Amino acid sequence: MKKVIVVIMLLASFTAFAQRGGHKGKKQQFAKDLTVEQIATLKTKKMTLALDLSKTQQKQIMDLTIVRLEERKAKMEERKEQSETSKPEKPSSEERFEMINSRLDKQLAHQEQMKQILNNEQYQLWKEISMKKHAQGKKRMQKEGRRG
Repeated sequence: MKKVIVVIMLLASFTAFAQRGGHKGKKQQFAKDLTVEQIATLKTKKMTLALDLSKTQQKQIMDLTIVRLEERKAKMEERKEQSETSKPEKPSSEERFEMINSRLDKQLAHQEQMKQILNNEQYQLWKEISMKKHAQGKKRMQKEGRRG
């Protein structure tokens, strides 16, 4: 009888531990506490380490990153406000097309700006890194049960 109770307690503790969620969201929480300039500095330094950027390239990347982060922050606040004021509705197919088209246009513009800042070798390496990150993000979203 004691063995059965011990086994049940072990199974219950394993189940509870498995559902804890681990370290999910810690990265987002950490980034939430930082300013746009701090995040841009960290991203620029990571890129400098990966691509061996010059000082002028670092400055250009930093400026570009700050602009993109401020746009993202404004967009997130806009969505948050919208969801708080009214029940979020699914966009129509035309609205979804416009949103996706706009996002892709911004990505193409960013890619063109990066092509102007980086030399050919750095640009190719940046593209490879970007593609790997994109693939990892898709895998993570699929693993979490969302579409990617």
